Amino acid sequence: MTTGVESPKPLTKKDFETDQEVRWCPGCGDYAILNAVQNTFATLGIPKEKFVIVSGIGCSSRFPYYMNTYGFHTIHGRAPAVATGVKLTNPELSVWIVTGDGDALSIGGNHLIHAMRRNINIKVLMFNNRIYGLTKGQASPTSELGKRTKSSPMGTAEEPFNPLSLALGASARFVARSVDIFAPHLRSVLSAAASHTGSAFIEIFQNCNIFNDGAWDPWTEKQVRDDRVLMLEHGKPLIWGKERNFGLRLKGIDLEIVKFEGEPPADLLVWDARRADPTLAFMMASLGDRPDAPMPLGVFRHHDQPSFEQRVHQQLTEAQAKGVPSLESLIGAGEVWDVK
Repeated sequence: MTTGVESPKPLTKKDFETDQEVRWCPGCGDYAILNAVQNTFATLGIPKEKFVIVSGIGCSSRFPYYMNTYGFHTIHGRAPAVATGVKLTNPELSVWIVTGDGDALSIGGNHLIHAMRRNINIKVLMFNNRIYGLTKGQASPTSELGKRTKSSPMGTAEEPFNPLSLALGASARFVARSVDIFAPHLRSVLSAAASHTGSAFIEIFQNCNIFNDGAWDPWTEKQVRDDRVLMLEHGKPLIWGKERNFGLRLKGIDLEIVKFEGEPPADLLVWDARRADPTLAFMMASLGDRPDAPMPLGVFRHHDQPSFEQRVHQQLTEAQAKGVPSLESLIGAGEVWDVK
């Protein structure tokens, strides 16, 4: 039996491409991220007209022009505020923010932490190249201590942000990290974020080959990545290395690196991204800062809770059920007085 209604045609990457010339520097990591996002969106089963891309200012913020979806290219640091308004107005939309380490963590830091705190159902993709690219190579909030740049010729004198720790501290319920050139991994993280209801923050290591080339090479180059990257997999023990012979276990309140031969020790830490308590996620977020430890990639936290817009619209429904008061009654309610 047929209904006479054709099933929607499956979307492809091409459906999300625009006729705009993609204008990033040749070799920029943004190309790989754009490709991953377009491929991922095509698999989510969401109509193209339900997507909204919101960006601020920076190289990454050209993204809305290159995505055949709705989009806003907003002002510096204010993408979370605009995205919050979009999601509150129409909760059915899938709202994604594209931002850089400078745009998100400097002028936009306050907006970012409150978007995460509120648990509004928006997805933040923060491209981290540890530099200001659009303004030609100044130190950013993630530039490492002592980094010599055009704005810090003697080396930076300030500690950088750890973006994942910042997001966890702001109560983001979904926190993850991936790399521009790790295409399958990046697509899997994007898909996981899309399935999450509530705030999602994804740090993406991205190379700026003009002003900070090779910023992530010590972890991402093919020759070293097996020994220097730890893939977080929910429900699996934390093991890495070319020989798969290194692991992590808890020793008191510290993470201890274990080298082993043969079968992994039974007391290795099994990763649980679904833990409501973010303590282990915090510990893992700072693991990559240790010179003797690998850089964790994957989902650090995936904890579902009612989202901000769900709670707001529930309040609206309850208020409307009580009846709509007149303007006069609203003006005269509470403590009022006559001015003569």
